[in-house]
Amino acid sequence: MTIKVGDRLPEATFRVMTADGVQSKTTDDIFKGKKVALFAVPGAYTGTCHKMHLPSIFLNAYAIKDKGVDTIAIVSVNDAFVMSAWKRDTDQRDEAIFLADGNSDFTKAIGMEMDGSGFGLGTRSLRYSMLVDDGVVTKLNLEPNPGKVEVSGGDTLLGQL
Repeated sequence: MTIKVGDRLPEATFRVMTADGVQSKTTDDIFKGKKVALFAVPGAYTGTCHKMHLPSIFLNAYAIKDKGVDTIAIVSVNDAFVMSAWKRDTDQRDEAIFLADGNSDFTKAIGMEMDGSGFGLGTRSLRYSMLVDDGVVTKLNLEPNPGKVEVSGGDTLLGQL
């Protein structure tokens, strides 16, 4: 099942790095009672994700939050250590939470997995952005080509708010 507008996010657990080490965060911890801009990328530090997708998010972060978004979240099928390092290297103003979906449980539960094994990446996430209001998807922008950022960037989601 591929998630669509109007669907509730399934229960899943992410890993995030905190000052106390790796912690588990459920979908309720992240989305319940909040408006969340969720951005999914195929891989931390990969060319398009690192050089195009994340900059589009952080260039628009203040404006996104000014439109009533409580949290900006970035999810990838990477481990919490990689996501923590990526946050350190890209999120200079601490504007987002970086969610590790290392086993792709969330990604598979919403039908957004892709096979990146031809590039040595294994199972990864498709590139998308979504607006989630109290756990329900209200906007969804699936990138037709995961190597590009044409409809899933921060500017597109900002324009939809």
